[in-house]
Order: sequence, then structure tokens, then C-alpha cells
Amino acid sequence: MAPGYVLPRLIKGGWQLAGGHGTVDRAHAIADMVAFAEVGITAFDCADIYTGVEELIGEFLRGWHERYGAAAPTIRVHTKCVPDRDALPTLSRADIERLVDRSLSRLGVEALDLVQFHWWNFDISGWLEAAGHLAELKRIGKIRQLGVTNFDTPRLRALLDAGIPIVSHQVQCSLLDRRALGDMATLCAERGVGLLTYGALAGGFFHERWLGVHEPIAPLENRSLVKYKLIIDEFGGWPAFQQLLRTMRDIADTHSTTIGAVALRGVLDEPAVTSVIFGARHADHLPATLASLSLEFSVAERAVLQALIAAAPGPRGDVYELERDMTGVHAGIMRYNLNTA
Repeated sequence: MAPGYVLPRLIKGGWQLAGGHGTVDRAHAIADMVAFAEVGITAFDCADIYTGVEELIGEFLRGWHERYGAAAPTIRVHTKCVPDRDALPTLSRADIERLVDRSLSRLGVEALDLVQFHWWNFDISGWLEAAGHLAELKRIGKIRQLGVTNFDTPRLRALLDAGIPIVSHQVQCSLLDRRALGDMATLCAERGVGLLTYGALAGGFFHERWLGVHEPIAPLENRSLVKYKLIIDEFGGWPAFQQLLRTMRDIADTHSTTIGAVALRGVLDEPAVTSVIFGARHADHLPATLASLSLEFSVAERAVLQALIAAAPGPRGDVYELERDMTGVHAGIMRYNLNTA
């Protein structure tokens, strides 16, 4: 992704280990991280606002180095800097450094591999200055690589034009959501910014359990399903999703694999995508996840998927545009002030 900074194509996500996804067994979660790392999935994604996840990964890292010592394969941990929305108007360099220092402490590392910067509301000024503060923390060695997450195209261009050394952009992308693959992908390709994508499994909706069943009604069992059900609605609703799911199941049957593997491969095949972040909580999903790496679609399979995607009415707009609309349903599920000390 950057000189000397190599990533696996698949990155284990950490959102499902945070609040709103059920009880987490720490020992089991760490054992699962070891299982993923031992087969080569040696990059982990988290955030300062994922409650308890940085600490959990820090515990895994200590055990990993105790187990393998100097021969331990390199583990990359990507976190985020997400200042509270209410703090944005008065955000200072000291505030940014406090968040970075807290992530360093939680993870137990000397430098953060990648910090991905998020800004809730572009109507509030200060985002360019805050990115500059992070760039300074990179210069003094607290951060190795700097990225952003959920920026729109004009603001990412502004950061790059200002000389902020952005190497990656974490964005939502799946067979349901192609917003990142238009102007954003073009900009990133032109400026050498890798796309790290999340949401390929649609929070678990891309799974056999949802094929041929009635549309679920609220309350759904976790925050991921709530979030991605809204994306399904934008895509064209439950009937359109079922048609896509049936097509994916047919492709999966041809290759003796799963709907999830087809979903991951569909994003891995995008030229702009550096790596795909997948949200499996447990190592039980490891075989199906790894199967996506060897899966190859035929020309006909790719064409039928593209036809279904092209017929969908949405989601439309720039990256995270729907989620930034404070009057819309997507913004209604956000939690904006999780970083208050």
C-alpha cells in the first residue's frame, strides 16, 4: 500500500467486537485472532471508538509476541482517530495527540501502523487543520502511515492538495453499494491512495440464512444488520436483494463455495481496492473467508452480477453522503460522541 508497507488482501475487522453485537468472550476472541493471523490474515482493523477493541487487540499482540518471539510474523493494526462530533468546533492539536496517545497505550505499541481520520460534519471547519496535526504526529514517529475514512471526494482532494500524506481511504463497498467506485476510485488511483473497503458481507446479510426468507422487521438482532438493511432498501428493497442473493448462490454452487465468498470476491476483484475488511467475529468463518482468495468468476458470472447491480436504483451519491444527511435514516443510527474520556 505504501513503500515497505505490505498488507494481505483480507483484513480482519473489529467493529463486531464492539458494543451492539452481543457479549464478547475475550479468551475466545483472542484465540480467533491467533487463528486468523496464523493463516496469513495479519492485519486487523479497529478504532478508538470501538469500545474495548483496541485493548483486546493489544492483549492479542502481547500474546502473539510471547508465542513467536523475534520470529513473530509482522502484524499490522489499523485504528482510527474519530473526534466526537460535539468536540469538533474547539478541537486542538492537544486533543488529537491525546486520542493518538490513548490508542498507543491501549494497543501497547510504540507507533500506530495506520491511523484513519474521520470528521463527522464538514459544515464545521477544522478538518484540514486536524489532519495536519496527525501529519505532524506522523513526522515525529507516533504514526507510521496516515489514512482517512468516509471522506467525500472534494475533501479528500483538498487534503491531498494540501500535502497531507494520505496513503489509504477506508470506505464502504459491496455488491450492494458501489458509491466508492466512481469519482472516489478515480481520484485515489490518480493520487496513489489505496481503498480499504468494509461492508462486503453487508453485516452478515450475504449469507445462506437470508436466502428465501421473508423480509426481517425491527428490531434486528445487532447494529450491523440495522445498518445494512438500510443499504438493502437503497439497493431496491428485499425482492431485489433476494434476486441478487439467488444469483450469488448459483455462482457459489458452481464453485462449491458460499455466498460470503462470492460477496468478498466481488469486491476483491475491483482494481481500485487494496484490501477488503471482513467482519467475521469468529474463526468458524475462516474457511469460507479464505475461499474467496482462490475464487475466480467466469465471464458470464461476472456479467450477470454486473447486470443486477446496474439495474439497482441505489445507493447513489458520493462516499458517505447518505450517512451525513442528518435528516435521513442512515444518520439516525450513528453514535457521534463515543470518545469522551
